[in-house]
Parts: sequence; C-alpha cells; structure tokens
Amino acid sequence: MREALFIKKNKDRWLKNQQEPPGSPDDLARSFTQLVDDLAYAKTFYPTSKTTGYLNKQASDMYLSIYQNRKEESGRLSYFWKYELPLVIRKHHKTILFALIVFVTFFLLAFFIAARDHEIANSFFGDNYVQKTMENIADGNPFGIYETGNPVLSWLGIMINNIRVAFLFFISGIFCGIPTMYKLAETGAMVGVFDQLFASKGFGLQFWMVVFVHGTLEITAIILAGAAGFILGKSFLFPGTRKRMEAFRDGARDGVKIMIGILPAFIIAAFFEGLFTRLYNNVSWFTTFLTTASVLFVIWYFIIYPIQLARKDRLIIKEGVKGHA
Repeated sequence: MREALFIKKNKDRWLKNQQEPPGSPDDLARSFTQLVDDLAYAKTFYPTSKTTGYLNKQASDMYLSIYQNRKEESGRLSYFWKYELPLVIRKHHKTILFALIVFVTFFLLAFFIAARDHEIANSFFGDNYVQKTMENIADGNPFGIYETGNPVLSWLGIMINNIRVAFLFFISGIFCGIPTMYKLAETGAMVGVFDQLFASKGFGLQFWMVVFVHGTLEITAIILAGAAGFILGKSFLFPGTRKRMEAFRDGARDGVKIMIGILPAFIIAAFFEGLFTRLYNNVSWFTTFLTTASVLFVIWYFIIYPIQLARKDRLIIKEGVKGHA
C-alpha cells in the first residue's frame, strides 16, 4: 500500500485519538491495539517516514496515559521513578546527548586553552580562590578547599545554589534554547579550567577521584537541566505535525518531569560535597567507592535502564492494556 493511501485510510482515526482520547477502558484498549498495528506496518514499509514518527509519538502518549491511570501498589512516586521518568529520559536521549556534547566540547576547549593561558582560572574563580588552591597544592593538600566551612551549612548552600542554577538553565530554554546553551557551555568551560588547575600540577587523576565524589551526580544533573531547556525551546521551534502550543505544552511537561527527577541528584551531590568529599585524605577508599557507585548509577539509570524499558515497551503495554481492561 502506498503511504499516501495508508494515511488517507487511517488519518481520521489518528486525529480522533489525538483530539478526543478514548474514555472507556475497552475503547482505549481497542484504539491502542489498532495504533500499535499501524505503527508496526509503518515501521515495516515506511521506516524513515514522518508518518512513522507521528505514530510512534501517539503510541507513546497513549502508553503513558494507560500507565498514568493504573493503580500502582507501590504508589505514584514509585511509578514516577521506576517508569515515567526513565521513559521521558529515553524519549529525549538525543537531546540529552546534544547537551552532553555541548558540555564536553567546551570542557575540552577550556582545558586546553587554560594549559596555555593560566590567567583564565583567575577570571573564572577569582584571584583569592586560585591563590588559596595553589597554596593548598604547595602544602601537599591540593583539595583542601573542600575541608573548609561547616559541613551542614555547606550542604544546604550548595544544594540551594545548584537547584537555582538548574532552573535557570531550564526556564531560559523558552528563548529558543540559546541562553541555555550559553550557560551549559560556560559551566563546561568552568569545569575544564578547574581540571587544568590541578592537572598542570600533576593532580589530574586525583581531580577525577576527589571532585567527582559529588561532581558525578552534580554534573549529570546540570547536563539534564540543560537538556530540559533544549526540550522546551525545541518543542516550540519545531512542533512537527502538531499545533505549536500543543507541542510546547508537551515539551514543557517533559522538561518539568526531568527537573523534578534531578532534584534528588542535586540534594545528594550537595550532601556528598559538604560532608564526604572532604574525607578524601582520611578515608580515600570510601570517597573512591562513592565516585565509582555514582558513575555506575548514572550509566545504569539514565542510559541502560531507559533503553531496556523502551525495548520492553510493546510487551508491557499489551499487558497494561489487559490489566486496565
């Protein structure tokens, strides 16, 4: 069947599903089964077509609708962390990858530029901070800056500041994502300059093992906040086959879910920075364990698990429809 005929034959039903979602469980199950069949057909015969993308989006929305209405024994929060957030993450993996590329690109640029121009560190962190760090390095305690201040007050102050910055990343996405890109690039550059500050003195490896006790979760959350801002801007600029405001509303909803999802990461990262990073001299095995565990968690929860969940999508949905009916 030609694609034009396929669209003509089913367009009214697709539009009805989108504009007037089925109300009863039986209608929902029937509509979803038909939609899955249409999607399978489109993937087989028109794999790169916009029609396939449209059907995939509609099927995903209906899937979420089914699961949002299910009664989960473990409660709404459990469902959010176990299913809803990972599926939103998977849905926007390409945008998150773009945010990661922006961050890493400017991290590397700043790292190598700072190797040639040491004054850059002063412009980023201020003369006093750099001087104190150099003194700590000379004294054989390069990361002594993390040992200062009250642990609890440091935790609260860092947490509040990071959450504030992250929401600026997200909200500024409304301006076509340009301010978000600037802020994300600036943060990547700042980390690159900070890394070079220690690498130039022979503490490059220690930088990763100490700073990333808290930095793994913190930087991951910052990148995700940047991605949420890009999602917000992209949904308005490129609505696809949907109305612009409808696409913008969906993008805003997904962005908010991501922002809610990264709040615990900021809280835990600030807790680690305030209380545990300072222990790198006394119990280095523990800080190394925290860094390793954080890296493994980020890889699993934000990359592997969402992909696994999406691969099981069709089977899970069919079971969900049966249970819902």
